[in-house]
Amino acid sequence: MFDLISIGGISIDLYFKGSTLTYKNNRFQLAVGGKYISEKFYTGVGGGGANVAIGVRKHGLKSAVMGKIGNNIFKKIIIEKLHEMRIDYHLCDIEDNYYNVSSILLTPQGERSIVHYVTPHGSLVSDNNTLASISKTKMVYLGNLPDISITQRIELMRFFRMKQIPIVINLGVNDCRRPLSHLLTLLDQANIIVLNDHEFAELVKAPYQDIHFKENVIKWYIPKLSDQVVIVTRGAKGSFAYFNNEVIFQEAINIREITDTTGGGDGFTSGFIAGYIKEGNISHAMKSGALYASKILQKIGAN
Repeated sequence: MFDLISIGGISIDLYFKGSTLTYKNNRFQLAVGGKYISEKFYTGVGGGGANVAIGVRKHGLKSAVMGKIGNNIFKKIIIEKLHEMRIDYHLCDIEDNYYNVSSILLTPQGERSIVHYVTPHGSLVSDNNTLASISKTKMVYLGNLPDISITQRIELMRFFRMKQIPIVINLGVNDCRRPLSHLLTLLDQANIIVLNDHEFAELVKAPYQDIHFKENVIKWYIPKLSDQVVIVTRGAKGSFAYFNNEVIFQEAINIREITDTTGGGDGFTSGFIAGYIKEGNISHAMKSGALYASKILQKIGAN
């Protein structure tokens, strides 16, 4: 029995940081044909599925990741990392001709630009994984999976609901740009919904500057979700939870120096999930999420 099965992406992350990576006006200034020397290089495993599984494991809980691992030169690195972190990866599919790779350029202040490639795929549960094999868990996390059809995700979530297994879902910007009417059935299956403030603006089709997150924005924009816990993260501005007409605010943890912002959102999510599994208290889980996110921001790597 797992505390969490995390379903989502598993990537190889290649980090580059150096003074020759010139940065101005919130953009890297790199010349076509130029060659740049990186003074720091780091290889890590990332992707929302892996990051959340690892974060929950670091809180002392038992977690598994379910996703695709390419049968390529990065396979050994990924499996060794998951094994080192004691993450069960037997629900993963090893697939030929599949890549999930990010090259990440870091500024001295820890901001980053990411060049990402993932081989298109459209399956969530393969023939290697029966539904019974993924039901032995206390909670399920369904990460950002825009390539997977809404219908397929709904079917899987209904299975977990039938088994009375709580579901946490994360929506990325591509999903949030769909018509809200296309997403409501999906969101209705979740117990906890996590997204950032800009994704929320895309979801409700409202100008970002017009949204007052301190108020009950769920009641205002999506009253149908009032029975679910909706978490909106805002980076350094903190995070909000909305549930049963209550608004809970958690300030961001003040840290002296940010090393790398990659994985901060997944860090909050995994800290929140771990805290919620342990105590079932939203406020305590929000603080757990903020604390773990602050630790991720102080190191290179997403987990």
